[in-house]
Amino acid sequence: MSASASLQGFLIRGLPVIKEGDDIASLVQSLFELLEGDVLCLASTIVAKSEGRFRDLDSYRPGPRAVEIAGNIGKDPRFVQAVLDESADVLLEKPFLLVATRFGHIGVNAGIDQSNVGDERILLLPEDPSASAAKIRQRLNRDCAVIITDTCGRPFRSGVAGVAVGWAGIAALRDWRGEQDMHGKVLEITLEAIADEIAATANLLMGEAGAGTPAVVLRGLSYPRDGESVFMPIDKDVIRPHLKS
Repeated sequence: MSASASLQGFLIRGLPVIKEGDDIASLVQSLFELLEGDVLCLASTIVAKSEGRFRDLDSYRPGPRAVEIAGNIGKDPRFVQAVLDESADVLLEKPFLLVATRFGHIGVNAGIDQSNVGDERILLLPEDPSASAAKIRQRLNRDCAVIITDTCGRPFRSGVAGVAVGWAGIAALRDWRGEQDMHGKVLEITLEAIADEIAATANLLMGEAGAGTPAVVLRGLSYPRDGESVFMPIDKDVIRPHLKS
């Protein structure tokens, strides 16, 4: 963002309760006039709901591993099986399930939501959030970026913060390598996680629990369009192997 830029944030109020098949892009545009360069941030829950990612717990048949883990952490074995089914890798089995999803995000319980979906039901994350973001972006009438957000805990810190689980039309990272700092020193390793920074900003406006508003537009940002993923490649992750040891 340039020094003269001014960031504005807008809550998109009036969205209905999202159902499977709803066109989120059309709903957003019926309530808010997007401008070129805006960043539309959407809570993962409404994207997942539009994609029909609801599941009944009774549809899961827990295997021996799910039963064992559930006994160790005091969870429903059916829920644990759902987490395992959504996971490409399990990093921790206790005191909670920390897993890597198939699309690369690492989080507790694979981001599966049990709130505001009814008893005996769960809501999975979108199967491929970046693909979901790209589809929504294609339906917008403006050249905007789309970020799908979720809240996630962070190692060594209490509390959760908004993070990007999917994005389109924006790079997840801004590469400062080769630029000079204020003393003329060339930066060698600095990659700024701008998608996560934007997601956290949007989450401040969205709020939590029943009073939350799941769609926010941020305006005034200058951002790169292409770049690396925010998900750490396995061969560069120095923490992951120690969690599994």
